[in-house]
Amino acid sequence: MKRRLTNALLLIIGNYLLAAAVNTFILPYDILSGGVAGIAIALQPLFDFDPNLVINVLVIGLFVLGALVLGRKFAVTTAVSSFLYPLFLTFNHLKLVVDIDPLLASLYGGLVAGVGVGMVLRTGSSTGGMDVPPLVLHKYTHIEVAVWVLIVDGITVALGLWTYGIEAVLIGFISVFATAFAINKVLVFGGQNAKSVYIISDYYEAILKYIHDHLDRGTTIIDAKGGFTGDDKPVILTVIMKNQYPELNAKIHEIDKNAFLIVSDVKEVKGYGFSFDYKI
Repeated sequence: MKRRLTNALLLIIGNYLLAAAVNTFILPYDILSGGVAGIAIALQPLFDFDPNLVINVLVIGLFVLGALVLGRKFAVTTAVSSFLYPLFLTFNHLKLVVDIDPLLASLYGGLVAGVGVGMVLRTGSSTGGMDVPPLVLHKYTHIEVAVWVLIVDGITVALGLWTYGIEAVLIGFISVFATAFAINKVLVFGGQNAKSVYIISDYYEAILKYIHDHLDRGTTIIDAKGGFTGDDKPVILTVIMKNQYPELNAKIHEIDKNAFLIVSDVKEVKGYGFSFDYKI
């Protein structure tokens, strides 16, 4: 029940933020933002249609496409967004009037829209509209949704080249990058700030003992062989909190100055010590 309530709140707030971004930043400044709003703006000089009408028609049409390709689950979870987004867009009586530079409108419009879309995507749903093509492409390619959002929105922005010119397109790309950035940050929000560390050392047993006894972290031993020497080389793999890395690095240097380390940032960690209750 708690999870359902959380998802419901995320759906409502996410769609509201998306509609607010469109009404406050995108439409008033004719920002080629990508998404259905960007398409509506790009086509307006050609057909003189009401942008809100074009957006609503595209949202419904793409919802049908998503339901056919992505299945019943998508249809059920996205139906709410396909209703809420046009509703908030059309009947938003709290429209803010801001007088800012179009560059700032593009940047903040993209960021607010990206936060809204990211919140909706975290529920396993979609805002409908131009979220559907990235989800379809993700299904068949397994490339991250945020990457496909960036590509699809980039193509959408390019449609405005003939109607608004190169300057408007370049301003629109700011919104596209801001949206993709915000979506990615929201999707990984709540993950642990961690580092994965591979350690190759002749004194691996002492390093293992230190990690287990002092850092209270788990390890995995990977059997490897030196490519040049042909000698067996046990490799330690451990995942630690970022604030534990300086301590580990200093201790490894103290134990073995010739130790070889491979360190990388970890976006998300699941399991005991990270995603479950755990006290150091």
